[in-house]
Amino acid sequence: MTKDDCYLLGHITKTHGVNGELVFFLDVDDPNVYEELESVLIEVKGDLLPYFIESIAIVKGSRAIVAIEGIDTIEQASRLIKANLYLPLDNLEPIEDNTRFYFHEIVDFRIIDSNEGELGTVTTVYNMDTQDLIEMSYQGKEVLIPINSDIVHTVDRTNKTLNVTLPDGLLDVYLSDAPDHTDAPDGDEAYDED
Repeated sequence: MTKDDCYLLGHITKTHGVNGELVFFLDVDDPNVYEELESVLIEVKGDLLPYFIESIAIVKGSRAIVAIEGIDTIEQASRLIKANLYLPLDNLEPIEDNTRFYFHEIVDFRIIDSNEGELGTVTTVYNMDTQDLIEMSYQGKEVLIPINSDIVHTVDRTNKTLNVTLPDGLLDVYLSDAPDHTDAPDGDEAYDED
């Protein structure tokens, strides 16, 4: 199984105790959905390896304490710290609502703005603590679009499009050239208070 057949579930943050338990960060909307998780694919040196879960306890929101079959010592567990966790795409429930989408599914979708028409293509989606962002390729530039209902309206899975209304001036921020600093004074002169 390859990453193309899977979605990113999260990653391993640290060990827990001395018996090989691990702490998973579950990068999902509802971690409680995974309380009965029986197995997971862990990325080790670029390969996805299946591991069976002996026990899992969801704690502190997106964190889970997990015991994995065959991982019985802190040394074994330490080798998996920072490894990414994956599950097959088949595990995901299909979304029928056209106002919601999985982040991985909109990569390569065309972005259609209600005012400007077709803009570009989704290249990546960033799941951030403060604001989830869509990265779009537009006129050779990378443009970041905040994901919220005022901006991102609907998804058309059949035509592979995402319908948006970008805030005024958003594209201008990315298209304007950076100021030319060739005539700027030396660093010492810039901070001279005389």
